[in-house]
Amino acid sequence: MDITRNKLTSEELAKIGILTNQARSAILKMTTLAKSGHPGGSMSSIDYLMVLLHLAKIDPLKPDWEARDRIITSCGHISPAVYSALALMGYFSLDNAIAEFRLLGSKFEGHVEPSVPGVEWASGNLGQGLSAACGFALAGRMKNISNHIFVLMGDGEQQKGQLCEARRFAKKYKLNNIVAFCDNNHLQIGGDIKLIMPQNIKENYISDGWNVIEIDGHDLQQIQTAIFSAVQLDNPTLIIGKTVMGKGVSFMENSEKYHGAALSEDQLEKALQEINAENNLSEYQRLRNQFRIEPSLQTSGFSYDFNSGNRRIYQEKTDNRSAWGNAISDIANLNPKGLIAVFDCDLQGSVKTKAFETVSPEKFFQSGIMEHHVATCTGAMSKDNIQVFFADFGVFGIDETYNQHRLNDINQTNLKLITTHVGLDVGEDGKTHQCIDYLGIMRNLFGFKVIIPGDPNQTDAVIRYLVNQPGNYLVPMGRSKLETIKTSDREIFYGQEYSYEYGKADLIRSGSDGAIFCMGTVVNEAVKASDLLKENNISLQVWNISSPLQLDEKALKVAAQTRLVITCEDHNINTGLGSLIIEKLALMDLSARYLKIGVEKYCDSGKAKDLYGYYMIDSKGIAKKITTFLG
Repeated sequence: MDITRNKLTSEELAKIGILTNQARSAILKMTTLAKSGHPGGSMSSIDYLMVLLHLAKIDPLKPDWEARDRIITSCGHISPAVYSALALMGYFSLDNAIAEFRLLGSKFEGHVEPSVPGVEWASGNLGQGLSAACGFALAGRMKNISNHIFVLMGDGEQQKGQLCEARRFAKKYKLNNIVAFCDNNHLQIGGDIKLIMPQNIKENYISDGWNVIEIDGHDLQQIQTAIFSAVQLDNPTLIIGKTVMGKGVSFMENSEKYHGAALSEDQLEKALQEINAENNLSEYQRLRNQFRIEPSLQTSGFSYDFNSGNRRIYQEKTDNRSAWGNAISDIANLNPKGLIAVFDCDLQGSVKTKAFETVSPEKFFQSGIMEHHVATCTGAMSKDNIQVFFADFGVFGIDETYNQHRLNDINQTNLKLITTHVGLDVGEDGKTHQCIDYLGIMRNLFGFKVIIPGDPNQTDAVIRYLVNQPGNYLVPMGRSKLETIKTSDREIFYGQEYSYEYGKADLIRSGSDGAIFCMGTVVNEAVKASDLLKENNISLQVWNISSPLQLDEKALKVAAQTRLVITCEDHNINTGLGSLIIEKLALMDLSARYLKIGVEKYCDSGKAKDLYGYYMIDSKGIAKKITTFLG
């Protein structure tokens, strides 16, 4: 919104009032036609949304205009309001939005999706929209774009803890161009919000340093005045609109039933009479019946061209996390104007982001212990073609934030998630911190790629590769210092000539009696185990599988020819590399004897070296298990 523009006249507001009535008609028709949806909150929020769309700096003919204001609908279930309002603004056909609502193959899904022009962020998992707004605000700041970020939220949604994280972050980083709206209709699915879960919405935001403006959420003039006031305040601002669920239809008003219940056709007739709207449902039913599914042609359109610099080669023992920290600081040095950001959650010394902060302090965001917020914020920021890295411990950055990453995946973000302290390598922190399920979790997300480097030299190559890749990636690594992986001739395996290739397995040792597949910290142990067994005339291949979600079929065919396939990992044995390898071999119709070595229970607290030994995932344990298996 350009705050220098004139306010809407009373005549213009009267025209918007006519449009809100048309939108209410559309909301009722599309939900009745679909026999599902959320008409109540859509009708309580439509007045604010329609005024906002007339004031915001947007262009229906250029929905992806980079300088536009951003409007994020956090309470994604009010999609009927969003689709109706955007259609009336000229983003697409209102008839299509009504006829195709919640229809298989239509872009007008039950909760808002960015495949719909004018929709910035897919939501529905309540409480995440304000975090996404922070990400978009930071992206605009980094690109020197002057715009405003508007967020629509519900009042029941304020019970979500992530909102506390987001508003504190917005205040700390002075994201004063954020204006949030709370649709305060006092009802949620189960009834009165005060009975479901008491809360002090106004006081909570004020205590975290926000400005709060209270208005009648159905008074168009008050809405306009509040928006103009909010965008001129030197602070993030919340507008609380006192509204009525089901506003405009007498039997729907103040009834929680219509939060998520569509009207019957008889009820629709009565409702449309009340708002003086035509009942042409049969025409929309005809259009709905004519709809045919067309394949989606969505592409990300993201590209990067960073100078990734020369490789660092580690001769001595060091940890992968230090190699990551060194690589990203090198890249920051080489690209002083590059759109790169790094986020940390109060673990800087452990996740090795200090060097990056020293080089690019304005691109480093210390976010405190707020992983849920950061996971969403970084995802949203990455959608603006900024290469965003979120560094955290495995159990926090993966296990704790799975839902946020799932929504990132749906939103087709471009996040680079770097997690340290995975597997048993966490050591003394014990079972609560031993992230032994990261691969099993992330393989559920269709758009995330996973790269698990085997040593510091491969880590360096991976980070320099990653900085120019679009899409979501997870790079998990352990805590301890590792020896550099060497060839059988004692040369550095991942030397200066090495270039990372996603999906390619690396043959570290050759052999004819079997093949060991391994990843991450365990690669070193598997190589040592192979060398030990060779002394007993057992010749085993060792394959480093750094991209387990895209297995190298050529490597599998070579391995299967030995008739013995062994997998080694410090990961849950039921959901990790072993399961992936065996499943893939079966699909390729390759048979062999199988031995899975991995973590079979939650493990104890102890030094990493001792844990690997006790649970027989170190070189001696692996060798012993293989020897026993072979009889």
